[in-house]
Amino acid sequence: MIVLAACTALGGLVALVAGAYGLQRSRRVQDSGNIAQALVKPPQPGSERPLLQFETGDGQVVEVVSPVPPSKRRPLPAGGVVSVAYDTEDPRETVLLGGERPGVDRAFMIAGALLVLVGMVLTVSLSRSR
Repeated sequence: MIVLAACTALGGLVALVAGAYGLQRSRRVQDSGNIAQALVKPPQPGSERPLLQFETGDGQVVEVVSPVPPSKRRPLPAGGVVSVAYDTEDPRETVLLGGERPGVDRAFMIAGALLVLVGMVLTVSLSRSR
């Protein structure tokens, strides 16, 4: 049972860190990155996310997989144009403006924190029952 409690806490910690990293990355790119207009290209075979092609401030053409999948709210049709923020040091790090999903990252953080808490409670209660 202790192993289950430890795995629960470890899994929660991974989810917590992943959510925090996602939020931090999106905020950093939005706050300090440059904005460009990107052409939406069809997805590669076997992928649901379209490609986004844009030109950086120094004239470099970059093509990246969309950081978010198309949705009803944001269908991302091929041939369309969207705004992206990109990291000037690594233009492959992009955020689709208007397509951010901070709720998903926050949900990962909350679920992770809850799992860490459950794992800790299980560990304490199991160690006391011995």
